[in-house]
Amino acid sequence: MKKDLLTLKDLTKEEFDALFARALELKKRKKEGITDRPLEGKSVGLLFNKPSTRTRISFETATIQLGGVSIFMNENDTQIGRSEPVKDTARVLARYIDCLVIRTFSQELVEEYASYSDVPVVNALTDMYHPCQILSDLMTVIEAKGSYDAKVAWVGDGNNVAHSWIWAASTLGFELSIACPEGFDPDGAILKEALGRGAKITVVRDPKEAVAAADIVYTDVWASMGQEAEQKAREKSFEGFIVDDALMALAKPDAFFMHCLPAHRGEEVSESVMEGPQSIIWDEAENKLHMHKAILDLLINQTL
Repeated sequence: MKKDLLTLKDLTKEEFDALFARALELKKRKKEGITDRPLEGKSVGLLFNKPSTRTRISFETATIQLGGVSIFMNENDTQIGRSEPVKDTARVLARYIDCLVIRTFSQELVEEYASYSDVPVVNALTDMYHPCQILSDLMTVIEAKGSYDAKVAWVGDGNNVAHSWIWAASTLGFELSIACPEGFDPDGAILKEALGRGAKITVVRDPKEAVAAADIVYTDVWASMGQEAEQKAREKSFEGFIVDDALMALAKPDAFFMHCLPAHRGEEVSESVMEGPQSIIWDEAENKLHMHKAILDLLINQTL
């Protein structure tokens, strides 16, 4: 049976741990100059309807380094742009490729592809979730802190990245404190279900409260892709939510700063924090490559 990665809600703790272990192993072996090619003869389709730097390049590089071939597409390159039904495209692609990675707007679209595809489908970002990002982030937390048993403070918009943090916290049991301005909370149904699963999650209005004694301080842009028209209004709503040196000082002395990138320096994070000694954003960005290798390897070879 093929397995998809559409949301972190669907992963068990054992599956999380298997992905972390494989990603860390692949990273170590690459640093040692060892070549792994478990995707020899395999092809990965990348269907991207949203711009991307890190996600696209890391998935393409991950496929190549594991011995496979990547095929990049967007809707304008396919018959989807001429209104071919998703179910038709999904079934045809499954006859050609071994995995389909999708970066798009609608979560429902990704789920529809998965329902008609005989090969694994990976959500590389939708407006609702960003599961691969949080997997690589948690890999980075494990490297930095020795474990994901940490307090994570989210400062900013309750967006798709925040939603994936919520599902991870609900399964792995770490503490998650979310600070959002009024009107920018995470989706209420997601939060309610996660809390019903015993998640240790709080939502507050004051970033200082969220960051107090945190091990990880995390933020994201205030206006995500598709929200550019709201930029000025959001800047006003998010006044006081910048992660600067004063806010970082309220976290634990050995806390780390993380950001999924791209960042707006001077907006949601200060230059001094981005470039400071507590920032691990470049390790975080690198780890997308290693985690994406693990995802492709374990899904395509059906070992997850």
